[in-house]
Amino acid sequence: MTATSARYVQFFDGGIAPEHDLLGGKCASLVTMTAAGMPVPPGFAVTTATYDEFIESTGLSDLIAEQLAGLDADDVTSVDRASQLIRDRICESPVPEHLRQAVIDAWAELQGRFSEPVPVAVRSSATAEDLPDASFAGQQDTYLWLIDEADVHQHIRMCWASLYTSRAIMYRLKNNIEDEGLSMAVAVQKMVSAESAGVAITMNPSTGDRSKIVIDASWGIGEAVVSGHVTPDNIMLDKIMMTIVSEHIGDKHIELVPDPAQRGLIELEVDEARRRVRCLSDAQVMQVAELAKRAEKHYGTPQDIEWAIDRDLPAGENLLLLQARPETIHSNKPQEPKAVTATIGVSSLTSMLTGQITQVRTHRG
Repeated sequence: MTATSARYVQFFDGGIAPEHDLLGGKCASLVTMTAAGMPVPPGFAVTTATYDEFIESTGLSDLIAEQLAGLDADDVTSVDRASQLIRDRICESPVPEHLRQAVIDAWAELQGRFSEPVPVAVRSSATAEDLPDASFAGQQDTYLWLIDEADVHQHIRMCWASLYTSRAIMYRLKNNIEDEGLSMAVAVQKMVSAESAGVAITMNPSTGDRSKIVIDASWGIGEAVVSGHVTPDNIMLDKIMMTIVSEHIGDKHIELVPDPAQRGLIELEVDEARRRVRCLSDAQVMQVAELAKRAEKHYGTPQDIEWAIDRDLPAGENLLLLQARPETIHSNKPQEPKAVTATIGVSSLTSMLTGQITQVRTHRG
């Protein structure tokens, strides 16, 4: 990869610094986790430099500024109209050839790592997401199970456009977040063929108890969990003793699974037998909890991670970390210490925080 193309595309395992302004929150996290030796699926970031040059060279920066000027977050019609116009122009405007070529070269390099073509996820990575004073998680888009190179290019532009959905625009207006300087990187990452997947939070999201880990898990691709389309299995563990404190078997009535013939994901009904049993074995529960603890230790703050058990990998090597983000809404609030109590020789100090399970919009490629 040339020095010029490296400005526009950077691989997660390329030994680069996790620069937030260049990679956005999601891609910077993927680079950091890869460097820390965590089991992250391989991929590359289309950097903010690519987006910025595209927006400037096409004249879209002036259009965007004009459309956003004077918008009122309560005027939904005007926000919707501006959003639609901006997104249409981003998706229709031609990408300069040198920017497009950088992605073409990276795509060929990624596919060259495998014996046969692999599908990818294309994921938005805004520079303002997961900042300490705001949570943008779920404000932009993720597209799954893309195989065709042309589709990847188009969905990168759709990720750029998602920076200006009505929801994202109104969120920034209501939170007094400036649009000037806002940018978007995009992650292009090997898709996981998930047997089961979900999220894990290194605290109890109901009470803020940091001595607990809570796992939500369901069959298939994890977007069914984070989008709230299924009632997942819910398992709570003691973070110190690594024992299960409580669990609830969710209904898990549907699962998202890959359909190679359609080159996308399909939604299937889960049979009664699998609905009634936990979708993780005891060993897998412990592996997910250990991975969440590892992420928390690395980042030094409570984490909300997305994980998956890949059906194509051997047992013991099939747990993958897809995302790790801090709990951004309440973690910086002053902690309220409570009395220290002793139980079987273990002291605990709880902090009152409220967790948040974020949503990711799911699209079929």
